Amino acid sequence: MWYETAITRLFGIPYPLIQAPMAGGPTTPELVAAVSNEGGLGFLGAGYMSPEAIRAAVRRIRELTDRPFGVNLFMPEKHLPVDWDGVNRMKDYLKTLHPFGKEIAEELNDLSFETNLEDAFAAQMTVVLEERVPVFSFTFGCPTREEVSAWKARGIRVIGTATTVAEAVRLEEAGVDAVVAQGYEAGGHRGTFLGFDASALIGTIALVPQIVDKVGVPVIAAGGIMDGRGIVAALALGASAVQMGTAFLASRESGAHPSYKKAVLHSRDTSTVITAAFSGKPARGIQNAFISLIHEYDAPIPPYPIQNALTRPMRNWAARQSDPEFMSLWSGQASALSREAGAGEIVRRLIQETEQMLSILNR
Repeated sequence: MWYETAITRLFGIPYPLIQAPMAGGPTTPELVAAVSNEGGLGFLGAGYMSPEAIRAAVRRIRELTDRPFGVNLFMPEKHLPVDWDGVNRMKDYLKTLHPFGKEIAEELNDLSFETNLEDAFAAQMTVVLEERVPVFSFTFGCPTREEVSAWKARGIRVIGTATTVAEAVRLEEAGVDAVVAQGYEAGGHRGTFLGFDASALIGTIALVPQIVDKVGVPVIAAGGIMDGRGIVAALALGASAVQMGTAFLASRESGAHPSYKKAVLHSRDTSTVITAAFSGKPARGIQNAFISLIHEYDAPIPPYPIQNALTRPMRNWAARQSDPEFMSLWSGQASALSREAGAGEIVRRLIQETEQMLSILNR
């Protein structure tokens, strides 16, 4: 059967459907559990969460499902020395923006920046290990083989994120159980860790088979997959599963802001762009006023996580005002295919569509 793959056997799930770990709030325990309960693999995007919040969310997920699920974290990256003059310049720029600049000025002045990402990751990872999360995935980097071995020794399955063949090979060498092949179409942050430039923007349909041919571990296709047609295509390319984020953004269980959901549901094929405006790291989201304003900014954008901290007061203001023009509306290129429904219903539809498409192809 189409749904019996290396990934379903590896993770002990009925269907090779993975809900992408969207950090920042969309992946609530309710969303994660709803997907897992229908036979997929729900994933908590915990990159911005405190260790205490991760522990509480994991325990809530376990109250809602006895099925496998996953937790995703951001691998710490080594950064060049911060240009603090550039940081102050960005602060001053944000204070000038209408209509919120003056309102967030004091908060910007009082900001402190978390630059010791290694310690933050270690604290988060301690919770993942203590709670014996069934599946752990990471993005933005590649751990050492010793780290991966230690995680797997606790009975945890490990997934890494790659945007190029070279990254996938590096992840396999580190000992991961599976690789997510993140295509150019994918919403949210690019998982690139061997250097970002235009050459790393490879589409899903081109990336997946090349990675499949170069690594021996199962490959999970991600980017632009929204329905049964995309699932069948990914499986035909050699993927053992698909990872879908935007498909669940507008679901009832999603923690995305209502204005964010509305923007996704009303988006078009040309709505999204890749930008570093909100976080200092390239990410795909729906074009809005802030992205346009940053295009006019005549100085370098501070790197992640500095820019992410600088724009947080603005994003919080936008959430309070329900103003999507100043929110980070992470979304993939196929967002126009989004559905407003319960997550469980979405999974059931995906399974039905996949079977219908296979039936058509087998005629």
